[in-house]
Amino acid sequence: MLTLRSTILCLAMLAFAGTHGAIAATCDAINSDEVIKQEDARYAAQMTNDFAAMEKLIADDLVYIHSSSVVDNKQSYIESMRSGMVKYKVMRRSDVKVRTFGCIATITGLGNFDVQLNDKDLSIELRFHSIWAKRDGKLQFVSWQATRTPPKQ
Repeated sequence: MLTLRSTILCLAMLAFAGTHGAIAATCDAINSDEVIKQEDARYAAQMTNDFAAMEKLIADDLVYIHSSSVVDNKQSYIESMRSGMVKYKVMRRSDVKVRTFGCIATITGLGNFDVQLNDKDLSIELRFHSIWAKRDGKLQFVSWQATRTPPKQ
């Protein structure tokens, strides 16, 4: 019987193989420190609107599922910031766990983000998965899924 970890690894590897050809030719092992360093760089790029850095950090096949259930790809995600529709002011995370599966890494945690959406200030708390893949020696952000936490009572 498959464990949760092996099931996730199998699904991630199948998805990776389906979109990127032979795994052996492109898959490089990831460690926890490097993926957190890249996630920090992504947060910094988003808060400073460093679009050149975002272009490098974000994979062309990004699937970004917002806590609102809106789904973005790389182009639409970056464009939402470039247009000024979305402005990330402060991005904090806690309760972080990193798990690595060869060339795939998942980061899970609690995010507290101060965002301006269509000129409206929002403070959002959410649980998230951030997924990174290392392809040909290059670590890239490939997927995000977030769920808002319930309001505090």
